[in-house]
Amino acid sequence: MMMLRSRLSALAAPAAMGAAALMLSGCVKFGTKPPPQLLTVTAAKQPDAGASLTSENVPSLTVMMPEVPRKLANVRVPVQVNATTVAYVKDAQWTEAPRALFRELLAQTIAADGQFFVLAETQYSVKPGQKLSGELVDFSIDAQTEEAVVTYDAILIIGDGAPARKQRFTARMPVRSIKAKYVAQPINEAANDVAAQVAEWVKGE
Repeated sequence: MMMLRSRLSALAAPAAMGAAALMLSGCVKFGTKPPPQLLTVTAAKQPDAGASLTSENVPSLTVMMPEVPRKLANVRVPVQVNATTVAYVKDAQWTEAPRALFRELLAQTIAADGQFFVLAETQYSVKPGQKLSGELVDFSIDAQTEEAVVTYDAILIIGDGAPARKQRFTARMPVRSIKAKYVAQPINEAANDVAAQVAEWVKGE
C-alpha cells in the first residue's frame, strides 16, 4: 500500500507542476509587443550645421543627466490622473527615457547661439567649466487640465567658490486628446519652452 501511494505521489507531482505552469502562462507575458511608432522630442533651436566652436573662445558648460521621479524612470508617457494616481498613455513609448531626451534637447538649445561650449558629463577630456544639473520633475500629461506639463528644477554650479543657484522652470501646453498620436507634440513644445527659459537663465548668470 505504501509503495502504491509513493508511485501515485510521484506521478501527481509533475502533473500538478504542469497545471500550475499552464495557469501562470495565462497571467504572465514574457515579451511585449512594440507600439506601431516611437515618440521623441526635437530641439527648436540647434547649432548650425558645420558651425565650428572651440573651448578657448567661450566658457564651457557641462549639462548633466537630470534626476527623475519613479514615474519617469521608463520609456512610457505618464498621465497624472489626480494628486495620488498615475497611469500611462496606451501604446505610447519614447525612443529613450525622458531624462535622456530632455538632456539632449536642453544641451542643443543652450548651445544654439554659440555662447557656451556645451559638454555632456561623459566628456571628461575637456575642462567641465560650469555645471548644470537638476531634476526633471514632470514630462507628462495632466489629465485634469488636459495639458502637457514639463517641469525642471535646475541647479547651476558656477565654481570658483561661487554659491550654486537653483530655480524651477515649467511650461504647459494643451493636449487635443490623451492618446498616443496626440501627446508627443505638446510635450515637445513644453520641453522647448522650458529649455529656452533655462538657457536664458544660465546665460544671464
